[in-house]
Amino acid sequence: MIVRTFNGIAPQIGARAYIDPAATVIGRVTIGEDASIWPAAVLRGDVHEIHVGARTSIQDVSVLHVTHDSAEYAPGGRACIVGSDVTVGHRVVLHACTVGNCCLIGMGSVVLDDVIIEDNVILGAGSLVSQGKRLESGSLYVGSPAKRVRDLKPQELAFLKYSAEHYVKLKDAYLV
Repeated sequence: MIVRTFNGIAPQIGARAYIDPAATVIGRVTIGEDASIWPAAVLRGDVHEIHVGARTSIQDVSVLHVTHDSAEYAPGGRACIVGSDVTVGHRVVLHACTVGNCCLIGMGSVVLDDVIIEDNVILGAGSLVSQGKRLESGSLYVGSPAKRVRDLKPQELAFLKYSAEHYVKLKDAYLV
């Protein structure tokens, strides 16, 4: 694994978190307890902070990045915040956005700057969430651009927690 300091700031890794040897974590990154970062994932906190919550899974080839401070375009810069119990599918890009707790970000999705995804949201595979959008809690979104399709069903809401728990168990097997 590549866990690298940038500008004197080292990533902070929570207890029992798993970072795959093929993953890269740089700079102002905080990874919560029991979280997992899978092969070829890149978390690049070079110009702002990244926070990954407890029991969150960042799967293979996903990229989390931030936006630098720019008086004209992004005063103060933009962080990338991912809540707890979130499953971020394979090959997802999360750029300077906020993802709430108990969410599923489907494989191949792209979430751009200033997006807020509230708690308990499923974003379908291959979706694009354009800059500044807000995805409402308890909803399913799909498409490019992503559109709200319907409320989540009780079984889907339960699956969000199940998915997070599954990846905690899986990363535990890798830590043995």
